[in-house]
Amino acid sequence: MRKEIELATDLVATYQNDGAILLPGVLDEGTLREAQHCFEWSRAHPTASACTFYENQEGTFYQDLCHPTAAHTYRSLLENSCLPDIVSALWDSDEVWFLYEQVFLKSGTAQRRTPWHQDSPYLALDGNEIAVVWINFDLVAIEQSLEFVRGSHRQTLYNGSAFDAEDDTQPIYGEGLPRLPDIQAERDDWDIISWAVAPGDIVIFHPSTLHGGAPTSDGVLRRTLSLRFFGADAIYAERP
Repeated sequence: MRKEIELATDLVATYQNDGAILLPGVLDEGTLREAQHCFEWSRAHPTASACTFYENQEGTFYQDLCHPTAAHTYRSLLENSCLPDIVSALWDSDEVWFLYEQVFLKSGTAQRRTPWHQDSPYLALDGNEIAVVWINFDLVAIEQSLEFVRGSHRQTLYNGSAFDAEDDTQPIYGEGLPRLPDIQAERDDWDIISWAVAPGDIVIFHPSTLHGGAPTSDGVLRRTLSLRFFGADAIYAERP
């Protein structure tokens, strides 16, 4: 797998330029089963920070992350799958470390989309060699998929979204980073990319890439496992 990715120099260049790429069908059935096992383990072992966003609205939007013992359960997936090799190939580096896991579950008529945001403002980490691998266990139509602003990982780092039900741009920090623009209200002004995804596909993006998730519709289930990796150039970053 790594050799194939290394040969696709245009794909590497696209990732570096756009900050997000789709790799269709790269996970075989065994890897997908192992990834789903990890997802179900995380659902069955919530952390104290597990939460459901926008509980007063229709549908379910659940997330959890950074279980202190997750790496023990995730070890087989991390050591035996193609995932670290793919990330390594995108960086052209053999040094890849697991940062943390995050799980998401959206179901029902969730009219509320995931706010546009970057992950980097929430992390005390900077560098080119940081990657998020987004794995879905359900078919996701492009209308309900994750969206990205092309090239935004190389531009402004904004304040994080507080996931406020009344204002997507409500910041988490009082000062130190500029407030998020209202991308959803100004979609035509931004270069937005997205893909329909199926089980076996993965999306990889840099955590500084602006992204947001579309709402789900009635009868739709979206289960997502997100794995975060970092490389040799990652450094500590002070946040407000």
